[in-house]
Amino acid sequence: MKKTFMGVRLRRLREERGLSQVALAQRLGLSPSYLNQIEQNQRPLTVPVLLKVSAAFDIDVQSFSDDEEARLVAGLREALADNPGGEPVSLAEMREIATQMPMVGHSLIALHRRHRDAMERIEAMAAGLGDGRGDLAQDRPMPFEEVRDFFFARQNHIAALDDAAESLAAEWRLREGSPGDRLAQRLLTQHGVRVVPAEDGASNDQRRYDPATKVLRLSPYLEPGQSAFQLATQIAFLEMDEVLQDLVASAKFSSPAARALARIGLANYFAGALLLPYADFLAAAEALRYDIDQLARRFGVGFETICHRLSTLQRPEARGVPFFFVRVDRAGNISKRQSATHFHFSKMGGTCPLWNVYEAFAQPGRILPQLARMPDGRAYLWIARTISRGQLGYGSPNKTFSIGLGCDISHASRLVYAKGLDLGDPEVPTPIGMGCKVCERAACPQRAFPFVGRPLDVDENQSRFTPYAVAPARTDGTRRHAK
Repeated sequence: MKKTFMGVRLRRLREERGLSQVALAQRLGLSPSYLNQIEQNQRPLTVPVLLKVSAAFDIDVQSFSDDEEARLVAGLREALADNPGGEPVSLAEMREIATQMPMVGHSLIALHRRHRDAMERIEAMAAGLGDGRGDLAQDRPMPFEEVRDFFFARQNHIAALDDAAESLAAEWRLREGSPGDRLAQRLLTQHGVRVVPAEDGASNDQRRYDPATKVLRLSPYLEPGQSAFQLATQIAFLEMDEVLQDLVASAKFSSPAARALARIGLANYFAGALLLPYADFLAAAEALRYDIDQLARRFGVGFETICHRLSTLQRPEARGVPFFFVRVDRAGNISKRQSATHFHFSKMGGTCPLWNVYEAFAQPGRILPQLARMPDGRAYLWIARTISRGQLGYGSPNKTFSIGLGCDISHASRLVYAKGLDLGDPEVPTPIGMGCKVCERAACPQRAFPFVGRPLDVDENQSRFTPYAVAPARTDGTRRHAK
């Protein structure tokens, strides 16, 4: 536990439960004066006291973790950077908000999201295009943002689905023989669903189910592991429907589109957990030092499925390496983003071209490791590789993505991909950022846009803009504001 002074957060928990300091002190076995000193940040919140607080309030100690604070700081950096002409907010101030007043921080991020959404609508309307999202006053986040935040809040681990999938995988003996054959037989005998190949070229869908005829059509171009995943997803909709509904209802999504996306995401989560049961998969991952290719061969699924599953191994009593998982196309669009910890990229201005997920497109099929450092000083180990699918024949287009899997450098030694990398040299990691518009790195050779939190200095005698305008020093040693 790096941070220990969390008095405001503890006081808020106490007030939410309607407890006095005396009552909480008695419940924790502390003196009222000692508890008062903790709440006033005059004493640290020690690990023994934290465990008592967790038991008293029935909350996860993860809510007091560094990862939660770092995730909130990253969101604040993005929100507060989008303030042209305003005074910059220091990283120390943002950390103070995240540590002591997390609800204020979340409110600022929500306000920024609504502001950004409203501005996008105004721009669309001004251009005469219209975005079809209704009245400006609604100010709702995009459905995919709501679903992403739903998984973030749960550290990308859904215990109800994971536990059920592990139990069913053992009951159905999926590891014995072909999982796809067993799942197809389950669909037929329990639900009367026939699995047939889709007609060649009839649809780009990997899976299409007709509830009227109880026919499930799968793309004929799927690999065996991909077919098994689609079958497992359909089983999730048929056999786990009540659990899916409860999870979606508990999240209170703001639109039908968000609820529908969440159901698909949860069904896919169940499918991955069914094919890769938690305990067996975690044991294999640790034994193989998270070698993705070996795990793919052992479990008979693809590279992307293995990476996605690795990002979900956060069962409290048996945690794997906390990974973040992304899927990116050549244009920089992030179509999947899952995280078990604090790392995330910007929603504005694209991502960083120095990130190895883009280098992977130049070396298709190869796994590229990279040590990278963010502007806040944190360093990470990233691996990236391209995957391709969907090519139906000569001259037809295919889909190519880059898959990125990363973890904090403190976990890197557990991965086979750290071989040959100097994890202790602070000069080795490549400096990257969350996107040019929210990155403060002044001397980056790949900068495409100025940092929105600082003024833009344009010099007609130079061939590029200077995103960080530094004014001449005053005689008293300070600097005046750059114009």
